[in-house]
Amino acid sequence: MNLSGVLFFPVTPFGPDGSLAEDVLAEHLRRGLAHSPGGVFVACGTGEFSALSETEHARAVRVAVETAAGRVPVLAGAGGPIGAALAQARAAREAGADGLLLMPPYLTNGPREGYAAYVAAVADVLPVIVYQRGQVVLTPEQAVELSRIPGVTGIKDGLGDIDLMQRTVLAVREERPDFLFFNGLPTAELTMPAYRAIGVDLYSSAVFCFAPEIATAYLNGDERLIREFYAPLVRLRGKVPGYAVSLVKAGVRYRGLDVGTVRPPLVEPSAEHLEELAKLVTTGLALVEGR
Repeated sequence: MNLSGVLFFPVTPFGPDGSLAEDVLAEHLRRGLAHSPGGVFVACGTGEFSALSETEHARAVRVAVETAAGRVPVLAGAGGPIGAALAQARAAREAGADGLLLMPPYLTNGPREGYAAYVAAVADVLPVIVYQRGQVVLTPEQAVELSRIPGVTGIKDGLGDIDLMQRTVLAVREERPDFLFFNGLPTAELTMPAYRAIGVDLYSSAVFCFAPEIATAYLNGDERLIREFYAPLVRLRGKVPGYAVSLVKAGVRYRGLDVGTVRPPLVEPSAEHLEELAKLVTTGLALVEGR
């Protein structure tokens, strides 16, 4: 699977009645694809994976595959209870997706061999990138074991433990030099200098959803954006749990596409925080455009 550059994690639009807005999702994807992302990850964390029914998930993946039309790889979120994860994986395969981002299992904690069996069952349907976050914290030895499972192609890190990731990258790449590693922290650009230093170049960009010009400029080396855009955005994101998603969705609306609101338990940003977000986007775009 060839993934490079900025990875696009679209939001999932909802209409006024709260239902999945497929036409809006297609337009959201077209706008992002115009800025040449390296891949599309649909119905994942930024896409409110945990709030989607299996039917909505399957429809969102199909829209993404049809809209991308083979221009870039399309991966879908999957996870939670094993039955749901397998159903999501099969639906994604039927839609023509290239792979899966595998979220942690739901609540239940088992031994490492149990988690390996969970991963293997899903990877038997479509290639899998394992998402290390929440209860899934992999030792380097466990990461090596998972990398040996047919169909497991990468690990996305949502923990931010650089020491652990360095040891994991070194251990896995002794056997799998082609194995993929991703920085999966919210607003990943802020921590990318640290991840690049340990050999991790791929990252998910939530900012690409609402300001692809800024995300692309950062990828191309505009380090001013770290201090003047990304660091303040991270401070704003940290004010309320769930803002890593709801601020992104608000940003897409601010840029002119009505993708609706977030579903509970997430909440919409306050008026004060929406104003702060608008100022940040204006600042970032001005930097990119050289004004």
